[in-house]
Amino acid sequence: MKKILFIFGIIAVIVAAIVALTTYKQNTNTNQISVVTTLFPLYDFAQNIGQDKVEVFLLLPPGVEAHSFEPKPGDIVKISEAEVFVYTGKFMEPWAEDIVKGIANKKLIVVDASKGINMIPGVFHDADEPAGSLDPHIWLDFDNAKIMVDNITRALAEKNPSNAQYYHQNADEYKSALSNLDNEYKTALSKCQRKEIIYGGHYAFGYLARRYGIEHIAAQGLSPDAEPTAQDLVQLVEQIKAKNIQYIFYEELTSPKIAETLSRETNTQMLLLNAAHNLTKEDFENQATFLAIMKANLENLKIGLQCTE
Repeated sequence: MKKILFIFGIIAVIVAAIVALTTYKQNTNTNQISVVTTLFPLYDFAQNIGQDKVEVFLLLPPGVEAHSFEPKPGDIVKISEAEVFVYTGKFMEPWAEDIVKGIANKKLIVVDASKGINMIPGVFHDADEPAGSLDPHIWLDFDNAKIMVDNITRALAEKNPSNAQYYHQNADEYKSALSNLDNEYKTALSKCQRKEIIYGGHYAFGYLARRYGIEHIAAQGLSPDAEPTAQDLVQLVEQIKAKNIQYIFYEELTSPKIAETLSRETNTQMLLLNAAHNLTKEDFENQATFLAIMKANLENLKIGLQCTE
């Protein structure tokens, strides 16, 4: 039923977009490229690449959980009026491709940021994530993040060739920062007593776990809507006790009730592990960055995995 309602919602959005496009205008008062992005990592990447030569809009309202987001008519108007639209891929935003097909703006450059990335299979499957789905949380492998940066950079350079060198230089600097962060993770996580992330949220850290040789055990599937069964929780509690695990990680922007249950049943402490799909309103207003969020994650991972300096 959820998918049927979503399809009707998409149809309504596309119709609204077609009507809105009768008054479509390009922004002729600024040399900035107008960019619409779906998720926070894309927003932050585009900001760092384009800097003062882009105007970037985050489609996902601050504080909204990404997997439950459904676009409204106003969102499709924003996309249709943009010069560049960036999304993560069909496994993260299944609605995006349908919307793009209904847009009349032929000058819009559409960027699938997952292009060129070798995605890993999804571990959990349900009605919303059928068998064969791939894990969409690609930005949590920093090599993948570099590819996403390159995909965005090419689109900006195509839209404004006169500033291509500027975009590529900024992209190179940002990719260097990602490399430095990757080295920090490799160094810190190679000195840990524990190698298991027990996550009281959905399965978001598969890429990070694979890159740094960590076991990722999540209470939920790829979507926060995939509720674990009572048996799932019993098995997790038994596993936590058997391995004498001291910390449970919880996710951003969703209720931590599952992590709280696990923590209460096992007498463990809780730590935030933020997949950075989106920001709280406060963090967005304070201009939090993807790199800062990932560095905060590393500090909590060092505590939770009992790493030595």
